[in-house]
Amino acid sequence: MDIDAIITSTVSVIIFLAESFVLFFIGKLVYQLLHRNINVRDELVEKDNLAFAISHTGYFIGLTLAIGGALIGPSEGIVADLLAVGLYGMLAIVLLNISLFINDKIILSKFSTRDEIVRDQNAGTGAVEAASGIATGLIVMGSVYGEGGGLVTAIAFWLIGQALLIASAKIYNALLPYNLHEHLEKDNVAVGVGFAGALIAIANLIRHAIMHDFVSWTDSLLDVSLDFAIGILFLPLARFLADKILLPGRNLTDELVNQEKPNVGAG
Repeated sequence: MDIDAIITSTVSVIIFLAESFVLFFIGKLVYQLLHRNINVRDELVEKDNLAFAISHTGYFIGLTLAIGGALIGPSEGIVADLLAVGLYGMLAIVLLNISLFINDKIILSKFSTRDEIVRDQNAGTGAVEAASGIATGLIVMGSVYGEGGGLVTAIAFWLIGQALLIASAKIYNALLPYNLHEHLEKDNVAVGVGFAGALIAIANLIRHAIMHDFVSWTDSLLDVSLDFAIGILFLPLARFLADKILLPGRNLTDELVNQEKPNVGAG
């Protein structure tokens, strides 16, 4: 590679990095705009609110993943790439925040996540909220990636991914031998950590299913359906293996909910 090519490549990296930071800053402003009743500085510095810190970190990881989806792919020229990253980056920010609102209302529907995190400083709920942000970032990343589609395709894949995430969360909750909402509301961090891991794992499967170049709806929906079916089938198996391999001789449910102090490490 000659010196001119190196300089051109370096300048391109700097330009896209700058654009990414601008999008990241916009994502931060959008969060503050939608949560005007929460003083981020007070929660983090004055109240030392660990639950909010965990939740807030999850949002920024999700934001990074979502914007990252717009950066991946073959180049079509610096100007076209900058416009595409800006457009799909803004779309990613919007979809991320809509998803978090939906997840709060449907996945954690039996209590107010804001009250649990801000008022009660419930770190278990904070972990689930963080996982929701990361999971959504993965799904948005898969939605905005790829060639052959457009804005409509990206939004359609996001809707499909969001619906699958909600369905998976409901199925996972039904498989649990305990009531997820009840133990989260009791500030059970171990249960929150365990559920958070499941959400991220499921979302990564969904991301893999939708993160393809768009050829046709038939091919895309077939890929998504197959990957999702595999993930759902392996959910109970993964839960069983966690008991037998990770904690031999012990029962995971007992570690999480059937002792005086729930085992966060086991979660």
